[in-house]
Amino acid sequence: MEHIHATPGFADRPWPHPMTLQENDADLRMHADHFDRRLGFTYTVRDTDDDEVIGCVYIYPSRDADVDVSVRSWVRESRAELDAELWRVISDWLEAEWPFGRADYAPR
Repeated sequence: MEHIHATPGFADRPWPHPMTLQENDADLRMHADHFDRRLGFTYTVRDTDDDEVIGCVYIYPSRDADVDVSVRSWVRESRAELDAELWRVISDWLEAEWPFGRADYAPR
């Protein structure tokens, strides 16, 4: 949790915080519901070699009227060297494939 809170975009966020398995399940179900209803998009980032979870990407509408979308991502502490690369790949993907004029995505 300390590592994620040190990631750009997470310093002042209430998540992550300790959760029971049931609370974690409810959180995952909420993200799935948001995805299904196109309210926001949460992606798990996995290693293509061993399917290990590397991190997550969150794409949600921005609360800032000057920005279309708020984007956050994190990688596990054990994969911290991939943070900047994930940021670059997601930034490029948003620019090329998503219909947003301005994204708020903390630079690395």
